[in-house]
Amino acid sequence: MSGILDGVRVLDLTQFLAGPHATLLLAGMGAEVIRIDNPKTGDTLSGSPVFFGAGGPSFEKRDDSDLGIAFLKRSRAKKAITLDLKSDEGRDLFLRLVAKADVVVENFSVGVTERLGIDWPRLRAVNPRLVYCSLTGYGSTGPDAGRRGYDVTTQAMSGLMSVTGHPGGPPTKAGSPLADTISAGFAFAGVLGALLHREKTGEGQWVDVSMVDVLFSLLFDEPFDQYAALGLEQRQGNRVLRFSPLNTFKTADGWAVICCGTDAMWRGLCGVIGRADLADHPDWGRMGWRVAHNAEVEAAVGAWTGGVETAAAVDRLSAAGVVASPVHTIDDLLSWPHLKARGMVQPVEHPTLGLLDGLKAAGFPLKFSAGDTGYSGAAAASGTHNREVFAGLLGLSEDEVAALAARATI
Repeated sequence: MSGILDGVRVLDLTQFLAGPHATLLLAGMGAEVIRIDNPKTGDTLSGSPVFFGAGGPSFEKRDDSDLGIAFLKRSRAKKAITLDLKSDEGRDLFLRLVAKADVVVENFSVGVTERLGIDWPRLRAVNPRLVYCSLTGYGSTGPDAGRRGYDVTTQAMSGLMSVTGHPGGPPTKAGSPLADTISAGFAFAGVLGALLHREKTGEGQWVDVSMVDVLFSLLFDEPFDQYAALGLEQRQGNRVLRFSPLNTFKTADGWAVICCGTDAMWRGLCGVIGRADLADHPDWGRMGWRVAHNAEVEAAVGAWTGGVETAAAVDRLSAAGVVASPVHTIDDLLSWPHLKARGMVQPVEHPTLGLLDGLKAAGFPLKFSAGDTGYSGAAAASGTHNREVFAGLLGLSEDEVAALAARATI
């Protein structure tokens, strides 16, 4: 099967995580992604710790084989060229590439593309069918559009940190850079939607993605604005205030998540933990009462889980119709047969060393019955595909390409 986005060419002007992850997803669906780096500085990821090379992982670069793990993962399946967008000659070459492209993705600070002369109005004039995606911390409009943002600041500004953590504890970021990666997923979806629109109308468009907008749209499904009226703290740890019990519980050898989403599940749980007296109790048997008296409910459940090993607890609860699972560690995930069967644990390829022993990356998360997906090819060093793109795609001669390199335009 061919990739769903076979024949779609993406010019990737992104850096760090949010943008590169968005273009990685496009590559995983079959798009030709061309990463464009500054010829004077190279990419932003290969020289950033943590490194992995011939000697394994390291905080310090020990030899030329040591490349940033972020580079090895996020630059998979992409071509790499260099181009000085600050020079007139480089910008003209970029516009020639835009004429042959379907998508441009950028995550510059607001105002940078205008200064470079590669903003949406300029590129639309070159290619009216172009899909142009901007991925920024606060969006391209609004009074705070010019603020610079990283994952942690957008988690803070969106309110996510204010509701993450335990009651009485400090605001806490998510355990992974969710603002970056979730926003990348929205940018990916936005580009796909714009491509579908183009198929219907022949018209390209600008997709404006704000990391703060994305996070706020997700967290505000919960009625956080009503917590004060209910006498609740904003930070509730692992709780979801529609269900009880729903939390992590200490077991004899680890941790398990236990959730009763219905009163029927509660009755099943009561049978497992030996508290049949609470199953149809006029108070305990009602979800509303349990949510309001959650501490008592968790104490009753925890009294049982503390004497049972995780696997046994999960098996017994699951058999009784209760939603339960172990809390997987990273090592658990890498050895989990289910993820392996889904193709989600993949070896990482090094551009010179080949497949690396001991370094894994996530596979492409969407499966299609009529389309191939996945990441084929190692991360490419800056400029690896200069000749292919500038000579093959733009039709420059070998002498012209060499002259551009000599002038550091590419």
